[in-house]
Amino acid sequence: MKIHQRAVTYSAHGVKLCVLLLGLFMGCIACGQTDPWLHYLPASDLNQGKKIVLISGDEEYRSEESMPMLAKLLTERHGFETVVLFAIDPETGNINPEYQQNIPGLSELRDADLMVIATRFRALPDEQMAHIDGFLRAGKPVIGLRTATHAFHFPEEVTSSFRHYSFNQSGGDWPGGFGGSILGETWIDHHGEHGTEGTRALVNGLHAAADHPILRGVHDIWVPSDVYGIRNTLANATILLWGQPTAGMTPDSRVMWEKSTMPIAWTTSYQLPNGEQGEVFTSTMGASIDFQNPDLRRLFVNATYALLGLSDRIKVDLNVDPVGKYEPSMFGFGSHKKEQTPSDYR
Repeated sequence: MKIHQRAVTYSAHGVKLCVLLLGLFMGCIACGQTDPWLHYLPASDLNQGKKIVLISGDEEYRSEESMPMLAKLLTERHGFETVVLFAIDPETGNINPEYQQNIPGLSELRDADLMVIATRFRALPDEQMAHIDGFLRAGKPVIGLRTATHAFHFPEEVTSSFRHYSFNQSGGDWPGGFGGSILGETWIDHHGEHGTEGTRALVNGLHAAADHPILRGVHDIWVPSDVYGIRNTLANATILLWGQPTAGMTPDSRVMWEKSTMPIAWTTSYQLPNGEQGEVFTSTMGASIDFQNPDLRRLFVNATYALLGLSDRIKVDLNVDPVGKYEPSMFGFGSHKKEQTPSDYR
């Protein structure tokens, strides 16, 4: 309204120029909105000066729903610039988690300070994988959620320079591919009964873990996704949370002490050949519906601060409330919302 009121005091020539500039400005906004990803900028008085790229793309656990929620939370509550990437069907331009060969916008990693990844069995083209590889060679920090342990899979018929990222890679410098070599573990199995048993988180009582800044304010985590099997000893990791299956899919379900516990959240480090060393936080929790639990959101926010070198700013009462409504879908194959574009999650 103020722009319009001031414009009417200009000459006719000035009005035309104002309208032209306004049109160009709106055109630039429209161009930005056509990018098949989301980009959130924090308020200037809250800006932490850090950029985070969150990568969705899994067929089952609805990361296309959780990543926008977490991004908005990190931007509006905590002052981080965030970018959310999606699996996009190039023929329709729609989000399609079952299309495994395309996640546009990975070039945003070039100036990112943290990568959050929640993909599953992706077989991305070399030009996209090169951005992930470059990020890792720079030794920048990574948060891996749920299916990130098996984030990539390049079948034999797929030509790729990044086949060693595959979850089933054996031997060489990349045992277990991206999951095994970067996050600490690759895909093993469902330790809990998938779809009928949830996960009760147990804080590691060892001093080094119990006092870890990532666990500040974290007390009560139960999630509907089941406990993943872990075979790696994680000898070089700090295990923060153990997971015990529950005999049911509600928070009050009986803890199944007859089953063994598995690590479900840990920190570790990685270093690619000829690369810099980087820090990692991994959690095998992370279905979209899991993030209804406030302490899981707190765990994630705390991990973000910690990996960005901001552990001194982690308070037990950091705001971890979603921005707006968060009504995630239950996990399941083929259950993603159809004909959605990134702007639908804005």
